[in-house]
Amino acid sequence: MKVAKFGGSSVANGNQIEKIGAIIKSDPERKFVIVSAPGKRHQDDTKMTDLLIQLGNIAFQDKPYMDNLNVIMNRFSEIVEELRISPSILDDIKNNIQEIINNNESDQMKMDALKSIGEDSSAKLVSEYLKTIGLNARYLNPKDAGIIVSNEPGNAQILPESFSELYKLRQYEEIAVIPGFFGFTKEGKLMTFSRGGSDITGSIVAAGIKAKLYENFTDVDSVYTVNPSIVSNPKEITTLTYKEMRELSYAGFSVFHDEALIPAFQQKIPVCIKNTNNPDAPGTMIISEKNKSRKCVVGIASSKGFSSLYVSKYLMNREVGFGRKLLQILEKESISFEHAPSGIDEMSVIIRNSQLSAAKEEVIVNRIKEELHPDRITFHRDLAMIMIVGEGIVSTLGIAQKATTALTDAHVNIEMINQGSSEVSIMFGIQSEGLNRAIPSLYNAFFGS
Repeated sequence: MKVAKFGGSSVANGNQIEKIGAIIKSDPERKFVIVSAPGKRHQDDTKMTDLLIQLGNIAFQDKPYMDNLNVIMNRFSEIVEELRISPSILDDIKNNIQEIINNNESDQMKMDALKSIGEDSSAKLVSEYLKTIGLNARYLNPKDAGIIVSNEPGNAQILPESFSELYKLRQYEEIAVIPGFFGFTKEGKLMTFSRGGSDITGSIVAAGIKAKLYENFTDVDSVYTVNPSIVSNPKEITTLTYKEMRELSYAGFSVFHDEALIPAFQQKIPVCIKNTNNPDAPGTMIISEKNKSRKCVVGIASSKGFSSLYVSKYLMNREVGFGRKLLQILEKESISFEHAPSGIDEMSVIIRNSQLSAAKEEVIVNRIKEELHPDRITFHRDLAMIMIVGEGIVSTLGIAQKATTALTDAHVNIEMINQGSSEVSIMFGIQSEGLNRAIPSLYNAFFGS
């Protein structure tokens, strides 16, 4: 059995859903279909989830919301017309939306339920269409599927008992079409996952039914060695390991959120990234292990939006608990850190800018001065992180030298290096303005002819 997950671009309109039908019909092993909410039909379009959030923000303030609701319903109506399926499904969608708006739950709970309408409606539309082309398909609500989650709105975690419930789905004769992005608590309350929620659902279902393969259909033929918006026509990656994919996702590759595939990884289920618009392309396979090759670097990921908190104190290394106290100050301010390279008398903590308001920065600096008495404390803004990824990278001679030479050739100064903390990556911190020079130079060094 295979699990096939289709992203927002794959359900954006009727034409795309027809492609899903052809893909499912072409392989009888594709017994489980997971779908996202309708994505953008064109560059200037709005994703369905964003439309639902806009609706909630207005409706929950008791403001007139019918114009927003009509925009959403017109979008679904277009898909129904394009697929030539029964319009009765539209009444079901509209009633669900209005029931959520009018119920007595908290605004947070109602927003979670409202956001789930996109995926839920996609699943109903896709299942109805599959029936019209002669497939034995059915819509399956996550509650009936056995997706049991923790009581954490917007950040639900799958509970272990879900997997035995999901395994029972192997007995189904029909093709099960399951909405991504949400599950239900033991008490029956709807909860959504975090970013990449539909990918999380697909991974959970694949793990639960012990799938032969988890196929993740998107709008690209494969994962590329670097960001195509920085380097034109980069080479494709044919095979990745789980560790490599997680490092690349964390460092900026947008194919997956870095935690989305963990359930599939834990069960060692192979994952294939494929293109809905070109399903015959081989895609990128993600597996647990692969044969080591002399050319171990598989990809170069990058992302902006970081700051470095630099703290210096003479004889810091002899002061027991200094690092713990520093990180506790960040913890008290609800700030997580990404990396923490250190020296004898100094320590840096890399933080995402999204967590660091000006007010929090001032509080952190004052607390460090009062509690740790450093000789020097500074914040370095506008940092970008570059991750060079590949199994065996730590034990392969010359990787760091090749990378630093490439950055020097691009006239990019290295603010920070983190090597050795990961077996499959080397990380460089640079000023953001140098990123578009650094990446092409690194690409030529590792992948150029």
